[in-house]
Amino acid sequence: MTDILDVGRIAALNDILRRTLAGGTLVLTAGLVALGRERQQTILAAIAAFDGFDTDNDPYGEHDFGALDAVGERILFKIDYFDRSLTRASRDPADTSVTTRVLTVMLAEEY
Repeated sequence: MTDILDVGRIAALNDILRRTLAGGTLVLTAGLVALGRERQQTILAAIAAFDGFDTDNDPYGEHDFGALDAVGERILFKIDYFDRSLTRASRDPADTSVTTRVLTVMLAEEY
């Protein structure tokens, strides 16, 4: 990554992925898959509505991590930034031409 990042743009791109599932790849862990489609959809809707970002869970202001309760489960989500080949970290997460975002959703117990 570069030393100077456009954190506002990174957060906006992460919000788009989190809210619409556009602009990246969604990964559901085995625990999420086992819950079934209806519960998955409820969890993804809760993640889309999540606005609990603060200095404890979002110290860099990128909106790239959250923890919440949905469908009776503790859920974690994380957005990572990879280069287009998915082999290393993106050099500039604010630049969509060189970055692939990956939103991973898991049960807290899977962490």
